[in-house]
Amino acid sequence: MERLRLNTDQARNLCELYEKLNRREYVHPDPLEFLYDYPDLRDREIVGLIASSLAYGAVRQILRSVRTVLQRMGESPRDYLGIATQSSLCREFRDFKHRFTTGEELATMLLGAKRVIETYGSLGGCFVQGMESQHETVIPALTYLVRELSRPFQGRPRSLLPSPELGSACKRLNLYLRWMVRRDRVDPGGWDSISPRHLLIPLDVHMFRISQWMGLTLRKQANLRTACEITAAFRKIEPEDPVRYDFALTRLGIRDDMNPEEFLRTCGG
Repeated sequence: MERLRLNTDQARNLCELYEKLNRREYVHPDPLEFLYDYPDLRDREIVGLIASSLAYGAVRQILRSVRTVLQRMGESPRDYLGIATQSSLCREFRDFKHRFTTGEELATMLLGAKRVIETYGSLGGCFVQGMESQHETVIPALTYLVRELSRPFQGRPRSLLPSPELGSACKRLNLYLRWMVRRDRVDPGGWDSISPRHLLIPLDVHMFRISQWMGLTLRKQANLRTACEITAAFRKIEPEDPVRYDFALTRLGIRDDMNPEEFLRTCGG
């Protein structure tokens, strides 16, 4: 079956939306804003993992939870993890709760991050280890990173680290990769050895509905296959940066001062 694609009017409207909304003044409220406070990449990649992993539920609660975690880690999350132990992490976050994420799960993920950094030098170093030249998307590398981060869970259920192996769209992890790989007025980047062309769209309910209305997918479930289909449609107009429009489009569902219906009407939605 022929792949779905954007028409000329949709592509033009997306470019206009990008120029209008892809700016720092439109970031709040978004957990991405925490990354701007950490110029050191060694800290920023840890902050990004925390902020993206907790990016579910009401946005005000997300910001409050991320802020709580980062305050406890001090000025340098990298230095904090460097001296942390399993027992100290469990003590520090034993009273933490973000919806169905417990302090124990958060502490276990942070322990996984500590061990990955000790083994690979950085979270980015681990991700790159799973990326090979023949890979067309980040799926293999993301699978590798999740597997390494999840080792301390020892097979126990985990909500913060879903794996592409099970068909999950991995919205929060693909959001993390967008932040760490892309570099523009909004995304701070840092993992420069990875090309944005390999990224997948972070598929949440807002992006799924917008993509359906724009005719970018005929699928009924927001899973990994759907994320790949939508990304392929965007890649037709932005082959080197298929998730370029993610931030601008998701402003339509996040900010109260945006009108998604007006934009979708111009796109034939």
